[in-house]
Parts: sequence; structure tokens; C-alpha cells
Amino acid sequence: MTSVLRGLVLALLLSSGSAAADRQVSAEAVRAFDRLVADYESWRLAENPIEAGRRGDLEALARWPEAGPTAVDRRRARSRQFLARLDAIDPAELPAGDRTSHAVLAYLLGSAVARASFDEERMPFVNDSGFFTMPLYVAASTRPKSRAEAEAWIARLDALPAWLDTHVAWMQRGVAAGFVQPALVVEAVLAQLDTVIATAPEDSPLLAPIEALPPRVAAVHGETLRAETLARIESGVLPAYRRIAAFFRTDYLAEPRRSIGISEVPDGRAYYRALVRHHTTRDTTPQAVHEQGLAEVARIRAEMEAIVAELEFDGSFADFLHFLRTDPRFYAETPDELIMHASWIAKRADDAMPRFFGRLPRLPYGVRPVPDHLAPTYTTGRYWPGDLENGVAGGYMVNTHALNQRPLYALPALTLHEAVPGHHHQGALAQELEDVPDFRRTTYITAFGEGWALYTEHLGIEMGIYRTPYEHFGRLTYEMWRACRLVVDTGIHYFGWSREQAEACLLENSALAPHNVRTEVTRYIAWPGQALAYKTGELLIRQLRADAEARLGDGFDLRAFHDHLLGQGAMPLDALESRMRDWIELQHIAAGP
Repeated sequence: MTSVLRGLVLALLLSSGSAAADRQVSAEAVRAFDRLVADYESWRLAENPIEAGRRGDLEALARWPEAGPTAVDRRRARSRQFLARLDAIDPAELPAGDRTSHAVLAYLLGSAVARASFDEERMPFVNDSGFFTMPLYVAASTRPKSRAEAEAWIARLDALPAWLDTHVAWMQRGVAAGFVQPALVVEAVLAQLDTVIATAPEDSPLLAPIEALPPRVAAVHGETLRAETLARIESGVLPAYRRIAAFFRTDYLAEPRRSIGISEVPDGRAYYRALVRHHTTRDTTPQAVHEQGLAEVARIRAEMEAIVAELEFDGSFADFLHFLRTDPRFYAETPDELIMHASWIAKRADDAMPRFFGRLPRLPYGVRPVPDHLAPTYTTGRYWPGDLENGVAGGYMVNTHALNQRPLYALPALTLHEAVPGHHHQGALAQELEDVPDFRRTTYITAFGEGWALYTEHLGIEMGIYRTPYEHFGRLTYEMWRACRLVVDTGIHYFGWSREQAEACLLENSALAPHNVRTEVTRYIAWPGQALAYKTGELLIRQLRADAEARLGDGFDLRAFHDHLLGQGAMPLDALESRMRDWIELQHIAAGP
């Protein structure tokens, strides 16, 4: 096959995804799928005034999503209807791009229908976030461009107390049925609520949209709008948050749940099995995930011990962990110092990006401290998505609370994961997807997104980000952290582990600081199954890369591999595996004999 002919064949195959499958494309199936997607998109936007408001719908900008039982029942019925329509369409009869959309939609609808019977609305929070923090996040990304949009935000604040009360009503149902979070999770939430309540209105995060008004609007209307916003916060919002705190203390904790596993609540074991499938996107079991975690813990521990030997450390593995956790050289002395270290690592990663990716997103990101009202119970770092159209950069959020628990040797892995090439790169590229339904740009599938971010921690070795054995050990600590999650999450929620057993896995096998271990285990207790997504996705991506390298040899192009893997946004892992294996074979065909 000549090089020109191979190029033509490759172009044809890549444009269609799979020539063999696309020969079966049915015009009738395509029309049915187009109608379904159009109906789903219209319904989805109607149910999500936050997204509609961001797109310029002034009426939606003044509302919160309906959260009462009637709205929930309506959404469940529509999800079942959409799923039935989707099941009637054979994905093999669709073009390649539509097959991916079919897979994503099947995951979203199928998971929603499978979990509907458990009434998750009765437990609308985890240890560091939930319905009560959502308004704060919305405020952080809302940027009114006119007086009318600012007034819509004020109207949204008017509606906030009733929206919060609706969630309290759901929790009352949970209390009556015993479907509640453990007491230790509620205590962590109360600490956050107390901080919100103690924050003066003029310092409230809910004031941010008004503080960000364009100068031309602020000059004329800013003072009036600010006064109206402060009045709403003081007279309506803060009393609503006080009611929530009082409900938790007097009603929710009246008979506190002391058990920590979700299996201990009514229908808990069945619920956990559904959560395992939801978060991994795989048809797997708690037992299989647990065993995979144990194997990963053993593999990573051996790599860690090799670094300890390389450093010729005089002491046991436990002694080395104690040294890392306590030696002042590994910790910043001020919040600014920690932010500066994170920023420098982020810029080094930025510098390396073009060597590993052919396509870079337009949206930039910043390095910011976690807000004070979240920091005490928040994770070490997190990514907050940005919005180019509305002028909001992505945010790599670094927790500067408890500096003696934020080791610098772990900062390179954290930065790669949360910023680039991790969450920011993947999420910003997804926002720029073209010729796909809107839901494909905004859908976040944990196993894909977190699997990718964890994969990039390992990619940092090739990028030259880790400069010392301690930083390499920090990377392995983070990988061990995610491997222990497989063991700990299933241990707590399916096998009846105690908190002490869960913490031991992390304390004995990683250099994570004790504060982080406590915070993380509380998170796993509060959010069953979510922790399983990271390693599940990462292991698949690393296996796909290894297979591609073996199959393509010198013809393997790492930049092309990365670009193709991210090129259609988030998707369930089965769909990702199929897409990448097709790509590997097409690359092999194009290379010729």
C-alpha cells in the first residue's frame, strides 16, 4: 500500500470511526436518535436553570432547580421514557460520533433509573459539600453583565431560603426512614454551616456576582445593587442557614447514626452495589474492586520501599513515613509560600504541555487558596471548572489550612492532577467540543475524569516534573492513596470495616498526613462508591497506552494518543476502551506492513 493510499484509508476510517460498523448506518435510526437528543437537550435545559442562566436566559437566572417531590417524580418518569426510547435504537446503526453520544446517554439515563428507587434526595450532602454549598459555588461562577442580570441574581437569593427548606424536608423523610448520614459526617457539615453563619454579609461569597459587575454597570447601579444583595443575605439567606444548622442539631442528631457503612441503612447493600456500578461505569462487584485494590496496594508498596532503599534511610518504613510527616523541610511556613510552590509547579507543567499534547484549550486557569469557610473540612486540593464565555477561569484550589499537613513533596502530583494535564486540561477541552450535543460538553463522568487525572500524575515522570526521590515518593503516596480507596471504600460500605481499619490502610502505606487521612476517610464514609472511580479509570488508560505502544512500536505517537483519548470528552469506560482499541487498529492499518 503506497503512503498516499494509506493516508486516504486512514482519513476515511478516522472520519467514520469504524468503516465496518458505519456500513450498517440506518437513516431511520439516525433520525430517531436526533429527535431523542433534541428532546433530551430541551428537557435537560428546562430542568437546569443554573445552566440556562449561564446561557443568557434571564428568567432562569432568577431560579434554582426545582427540588420538591413533584419535580423529582417528574424527572424520574422522563428519565424512564428517554431510556426506553434510547433502548429502541441500535447503536450499531449510528455513525461513530452518535454511538459515543448513545453510550454516554445510556450511562446517564440508566444510572439515574437504577438509583431512583433509593430516594437519594433524602441524603443531599456529603462531609464537605452538598445542597448548602451549591449556592456558594454558583455565586463564584456567576458574572452578571447588566443591571437586569444582577437583579436576577438578587431574585435568585430571594428564592434561596425556600429552596434550602425543600432539602430539609427531604432530610426529614430520611430521618423518619433511617436513611441518614453518620453523626461524624453531620458534625463536619455543622462546622461548615457555622462558618457560613458567622460570616458577615459584606464578606459573604454570595455577594461575589455583584462585586464582579462590569465597571460601567457598577458605576451607575453598583451601590444600590450591593445594598439590595446585602439585605437579602441578612434577612433571608442567613436565617435559612441557621434553620438548617438547628435542624441538624435538634432533629438529625436526635438519634445519631453511629455506624459508618451505607450497608447499615435500609436497602443499603443493594444501594451500594448500584453505586459501585455507577461510579466505576463497569458491571463489577464490591468484591472484585476490593481484590483489585489489594493487588495495587502490594505493587505500589514495593515501589515505595525501593525509593526508601535508594535514599539509604536508616530505619523502618514506618520510621520513614514519620520522618516525612514531621520534618519541617517538607512544609511551607505560610499560605503564600504554599501557593507559590504550587504556582511554580503549575507553570513548569504548562511549559511541558506542547510536548505531550497536540491540542491545548483556550481557557486559562488560576492557582487559588480554598476559601476559608470551606478549608477546615476540604480536601488538600481540587479543581473548580471555569467558563470562557462568562469570563471565569478554571481554578486550581490549594488548601492552605493546617500547613503542617500539606507536604511539599506531594504538591507536584496534586498539581498535575488538579490543573494540567489533569482536570483543567480535560475539562476545558470538553467545553470546546464541536458537533456534539450540549450534554457531551458538560457531562462529568467520574471514572473518566478522575481516571485521566490520576494517569497524568504518572505522566509527570515523563514530563520531568518530579525532581527528587521525595517527590517521586509523594507521587507514589498519591497513587497508594487511590489504591487504598478501592480497599477502604468497599471495606467500609460492604465488608463492615471500622474507621480505624480504614485509616490504617492509608497511615501504614502512605505518607499522607494524619489530618488528610481523617478528612479523606470521612469523605469516603459520606460519599459511598465515588472513591472507586479513580483507580478504575487510571488502570484502564494505562493498559490502553501499554497496548498501543506494544501494537504500534516506533509508530506510536503519544501526543496523538492523548488527543484522541480526550477528543470526544467524557464517556463510560467501556465506550472509551472500544474507541481507543479502534484507534490502535486504525493506526496499525495506516502504518502498513
